[in-house]
Amino acid sequence: MSAPEPPSRSRTGIEGLDDVLSGGFIPGRLYLVDGNPGAGKTTLALQFLREGLRVGERCLYVTLSETADELAASAASHGWALLGIEVLELTSEGQDLPGEEGLTMYHPSEVELTETTRKVLDGVDRLQPQRMVFDSLSELRLLAQSSLRYRRQILALKQFFVGRHCTVLLLDDRTAEGPDMQLQSIAHGVISLEHKAPNYGPALRQLQVVKFRGSDFRSGLQDFRILRGGLEVFPRLTAAEHGTAFVRDCVASGVEKLDRLFGGGIDRGTATLLVGAPGTGKSTVALQFAAAAAGRGDHAAVFTFEESRELLLDRCAGLGIPVRASSEAGMINIRRIDPTEVIPGEFSQMVRRAVEVDGARVVVIDSLNGYMNAMPEERALIVQLHELLSFLNNHGVATFLVAAHSSLLSPTMRNAVDASYLADTVVAFRMFEHQGEVKKAISVLKKRSGAHGESVRQIWFDGQGVHLSDPLLHLRGVLTGVPTDIEQPLTPAHVAS
Repeated sequence: MSAPEPPSRSRTGIEGLDDVLSGGFIPGRLYLVDGNPGAGKTTLALQFLREGLRVGERCLYVTLSETADELAASAASHGWALLGIEVLELTSEGQDLPGEEGLTMYHPSEVELTETTRKVLDGVDRLQPQRMVFDSLSELRLLAQSSLRYRRQILALKQFFVGRHCTVLLLDDRTAEGPDMQLQSIAHGVISLEHKAPNYGPALRQLQVVKFRGSDFRSGLQDFRILRGGLEVFPRLTAAEHGTAFVRDCVASGVEKLDRLFGGGIDRGTATLLVGAPGTGKSTVALQFAAAAAGRGDHAAVFTFEESRELLLDRCAGLGIPVRASSEAGMINIRRIDPTEVIPGEFSQMVRRAVEVDGARVVVIDSLNGYMNAMPEERALIVQLHELLSFLNNHGVATFLVAAHSSLLSPTMRNAVDASYLADTVVAFRMFEHQGEVKKAISVLKKRSGAHGESVRQIWFDGQGVHLSDPLLHLRGVLTGVPTDIEQPLTPAHVAS
């Protein structure tokens, strides 16, 4: 027995929302879009109708809460015109009421519910729309006066559209006390829009598909923005849905002693955590790998949360690392991320686009501290970071994560985000004092994908790039920050020379 054909879809005009809905709405059904005032319901509805116009469908917008002029102004704020969309305005019918000849605007509760419903149905019969928006149910709820009458009217509307091949969006601004579970039970699908105002920065907007009869959908909260041009939805990244075949070869840095410390280099499809105090060279080493990869013809993407693009380029130029030339050639894409402006889902989509569209084979995230500031909850940060790293690993990307801790010379490293168990390779950078000078040390603490050097080496930078010393066999306690000299050091057989 053959499997049934999947239902056709009415695309919403919002790419990310279509992804969440497995392609869009199922045509000919009734859907509820609810959210507090300002959540984006009208914008979503207009995008839905504009997409209908694009594919040649007849579209109707029934408004009980806004005038046609107000609706046109909302559309104009996004650069849209309502040309082609039939607008049925039911907010100013009070001029026909007896004894109210001078009245031009009135509350919808002054109109009989049956009269309002009749005018909506007459408009549908006249236009025969294939897409319709009803804005909003809160006005219909006021007209009904009782929950029983209101439910009967919604059921009557639902029954009226059966067989008319019209996809209907009902907008509700949650003016009822508590969630309207009766309405949610009647609708074929429910999309809930939320927005939260943090202590600082823009509002965090999220949507959730509460139910979607007859279809699979992407569950959970999905981040979105309202920009000029409409809603932009960033579906939650699920690593298991993405991946490609790749060869797990090594990504070398081009610095011989550094590659030797890594056992030949960093394997593709792995994540490397570079952790240490500020100023120890974490970002520089990550950029050295990116520049070397670009020099071999691989595309690299650098996401920096703290450092501006020009400062990063100037610093690399002073160190002899050819990041600017590779950036100008399009081999390294550097993007400055403002953690107060970029929401978590948006950042995941940026990384995904860099890999799937731009073909990045090396990704640098500098730093996890800035990434944490973009995420309101630390637990959610770890879960999302796990999905992001799994996605990158599935595509054979060599990922470098930079994490700074607060202590400089203290033997205890306290990280703002403990992502060491997520990383395949962990590299520790330390500052230590020796003979009246502050120096830097590097060591590889773990590498899941193969052997690595176990020595501690001094690392320094100059106009010719990155340099490493031989293993510091004459010092004991480098990782404590204050080492002591050994007069006759022993050379263990397992220490790489």
